[in-house]
Amino acid sequence: MSAIDKPDPQAPPLRALPNRRSFPTLRTVTALILREMVTTYGRNPGGYAWAVMEPAMGTVLISFIFSLGFKNPALGSHFGLFFATGILPFTMWNALTGKIGSSINYSKSLLVYPSVTFLDAIMARFILNALTELMVSYVVLSFIIVVLDVSVSIRFDRIALGYTMGMALGLGFGMVNCFIFSMVPVWQPIWSIITRPLFFVSGILLLFDNMPQPYRDWLWWNPLVHVVGAVRSGFYARYDAEYVSPTYVFTLSAVLIVAGLLFLRRYHSDILHN
Repeated sequence: MSAIDKPDPQAPPLRALPNRRSFPTLRTVTALILREMVTTYGRNPGGYAWAVMEPAMGTVLISFIFSLGFKNPALGSHFGLFFATGILPFTMWNALTGKIGSSINYSKSLLVYPSVTFLDAIMARFILNALTELMVSYVVLSFIIVVLDVSVSIRFDRIALGYTMGMALGLGFGMVNCFIFSMVPVWQPIWSIITRPLFFVSGILLLFDNMPQPYRDWLWWNPLVHVVGAVRSGFYARYDAEYVSPTYVFTLSAVLIVAGLLFLRRYHSDILHN
């Protein structure tokens, strides 16, 4: 061995450097989003665009069908706009609740890796599906306003408030369901059944203001009534929806999010090994 090849006895021992990535959570969440887009929409004609166009066209069709039976909406003169401003935030909440609820089961094979956490899987599904539902709302409402020539007075602050409440509420219920779906699989179809009547008691077809007492006081505790009312008030200048309470919705959402996090943090190992 030459002098060059001989190790220096005075040199300190070599140590393996830790593999540290910058912004590991952001990279993991982005990778999970791209994975779901490819696996879920990659094989369909049109790819991810179809994930937006399919529910958008379905909402437009349902709005048209309902408009045949309801000539005079409770607000404005166009039933399509009235129905869309109610069904779209409700659909967002419903989609987020279901998708986030099944996020651990969907990514369970990846959660065995230390760099992927259950929170990464939840946030990836939340971001992807929230953006998808926002795009659906934009396409549907733009079609109704521009193509059907419906005059509106838009208040963006009210619309943003309503959709933010809907996303927070969807995240809260979704995280609690994520724990329950994983521990008690039979709860998933039960949840789908018991939430169907919410379509009729969330102010989508009837205004909350027009509901008779004492039912109106009872329905006030339905947080979706506040979400729908806030979004709808953003498209009708004369409709203030004074009953809307962002404090109630965000407080309930925060309680559900914290409860979901606590249960998932405590039992995520049991879920992975179940």
